[in-house]
Amino acid sequence: MADETKTQIPKPTRQRGPMGRMGGMRRGEKAKDFKGTMRQLLGYIGQHKIAVFAAVAFAVCSVIFNIVGPKVLGQVTTKLFEGLVAKVNGTGDVDFAWIAKTLGFLLCLYLASSACSLIQGWLMTGVTQKICYRMRKEIAAKIAVVPMSYFNGHSKGDVLSRITNDVDTLGQSLNQSVTQLITSVTQIIGVLVMMLSISLPLTGVTVLTLPAAAIILTVMIHFSQPYFREQQQVLGAVNGIIEEDFAGQNVIQVFDRAEASIEEFDRQNDRLFISGWRSQFLSGLMMPLMSLVGNMGYVGVVVVGAQLALTGNATPGDIQSFIQYVRNFTQPVQQLGNVSNTMQSMAAATERVFEFLAAPEEEQKADAQIPEKRPGHVEFDHVKFGYTPDKTIIHDFSCEAQPGQTIAIVGPTGAGKTTLIKLLQRFYDVDGGSLRVEGVDVRDWDRAALRGEFAMVLQDTWLFNGTIRENIRYGRPDATDAEVEAAARAARCDHFIHTLAGGYDFMINEEGTNLSQGQRQLVTIARAILADRPALILDEATSNVDTRTEELIQRAMDALMQGRTSFVIAHRLSTIRNADVILVIRDGDIVEKGTHDELLAQGGFYADLYNSQFDEAA
Repeated sequence: MADETKTQIPKPTRQRGPMGRMGGMRRGEKAKDFKGTMRQLLGYIGQHKIAVFAAVAFAVCSVIFNIVGPKVLGQVTTKLFEGLVAKVNGTGDVDFAWIAKTLGFLLCLYLASSACSLIQGWLMTGVTQKICYRMRKEIAAKIAVVPMSYFNGHSKGDVLSRITNDVDTLGQSLNQSVTQLITSVTQIIGVLVMMLSISLPLTGVTVLTLPAAAIILTVMIHFSQPYFREQQQVLGAVNGIIEEDFAGQNVIQVFDRAEASIEEFDRQNDRLFISGWRSQFLSGLMMPLMSLVGNMGYVGVVVVGAQLALTGNATPGDIQSFIQYVRNFTQPVQQLGNVSNTMQSMAAATERVFEFLAAPEEEQKADAQIPEKRPGHVEFDHVKFGYTPDKTIIHDFSCEAQPGQTIAIVGPTGAGKTTLIKLLQRFYDVDGGSLRVEGVDVRDWDRAALRGEFAMVLQDTWLFNGTIRENIRYGRPDATDAEVEAAARAARCDHFIHTLAGGYDFMINEEGTNLSQGQRQLVTIARAILADRPALILDEATSNVDTRTEELIQRAMDALMQGRTSFVIAHRLSTIRNADVILVIRDGDIVEKGTHDELLAQGGFYADLYNSQFDEAA
């Protein structure tokens, strides 16, 4: 951070923890569109017009009841003063009955003000929580339709921060800022009217403080707004670091990278500290500066008021009331300074939420097709693809899988094998050529229907927090318990499930760490068996299990693949000897094609790969 040398900021004491590596956000990025963000937010608030209008009405009533109080109290003071003077002069006495009645009326005013304030707070809390609830639902729905390319450029921690931290900041700030904004503006107007009814000169002295207050607010907002946005962004980056390292703690410890991880976290944490320090320091200056302006106005009123009282142009009650009104006038002006702080934080958080909600979605044609016959026919026709325009992964790939065929895809790491699977699922669209399933270009398919064609077993197993039964049933929610158990037996995982506490009702934790890697793989295979889709995708499906388990799974897979189009990616070439067609890919192109025996006979790249595995085993 080049500009950090200009301002000496005390740094916090670093505390070490198992934090890892993650790229952070760019520094010093300003809020893109403060007004536009507020307009969008007003659209959400507008969904609760009745509640908001009612809250405004109760807030106004609360302020009105409250600002009438000093005027009434001033009348009591004047009445008491006049009564005491009359008593001293022997011309009368203090009218305590009138004073008691008036004070009772004053008490009722303050009670009514408090009641209205409570109702207003209850209404606004409901509105803000409903807005946050709606935003979280929209974010959750958005995640399901955002293309995979979005997550390539955003960390999981950043997305989670938008769902949790930013929405929470919005909810808390919205409730506070709307309430204070309504009451402050209403109080300023109401107090101004009451002051004008008492004394024009004193009102003029008080109003002279407003330009100074406006200048302070404008300057502080201008300088603090970029840091509020940066604070929210860096917070998302820090969350990403924590999320990544929590999941990869074993790897960090095994490779002795704890110190390097701590340094990376400290670097990001320093950014968060500095942006937070600057934003809070600048915004924190508002209150003391506004208080200074208010006190200057208070001193001016006392001086001018004393002169008016000495000349008989103001009563003691008027002066007493006006002094109270000056305090009531400067207080909301100071609150407006606090509201501006809150709104900066709210705008930064809200803008990040709206940015995610405005992210591009997966395209879906209005006339998307769902073919009636779905035997599992797949054809790649001169497919070209790259994750970025400047780097092509698949150059010119052509292949046809007939219904029921097993297509094995082999090749070195980075050859493009897994990329082909992502294209099949239409996580990405091809850049050239076409990919057809059941004779229909995948771009013309209904996305959900297309993905419903395939059952998947991936190398990176993913199980959800829930029972084993629920995880196996994930692809077919309506499956019976008997069908779930039959799928588990076919996947050869029924035996180990019965050894667990609760059997099929055994709870899998969030990361699935209470099962071994091989057990998790078996459960995902059972899930694919139960799904009973016309086509299968097996990406390194048996790479995470031991040899004996692999043999059991292979027999189950052979039975499962009968009559289904299957795409198998495997590094263990011994597992694909029975494939109908083996495609050997290198640098995004098919370099060899044929059966296992045919490719061995050719003595080419496949034969080298196959023989090298046995040489390594030997």
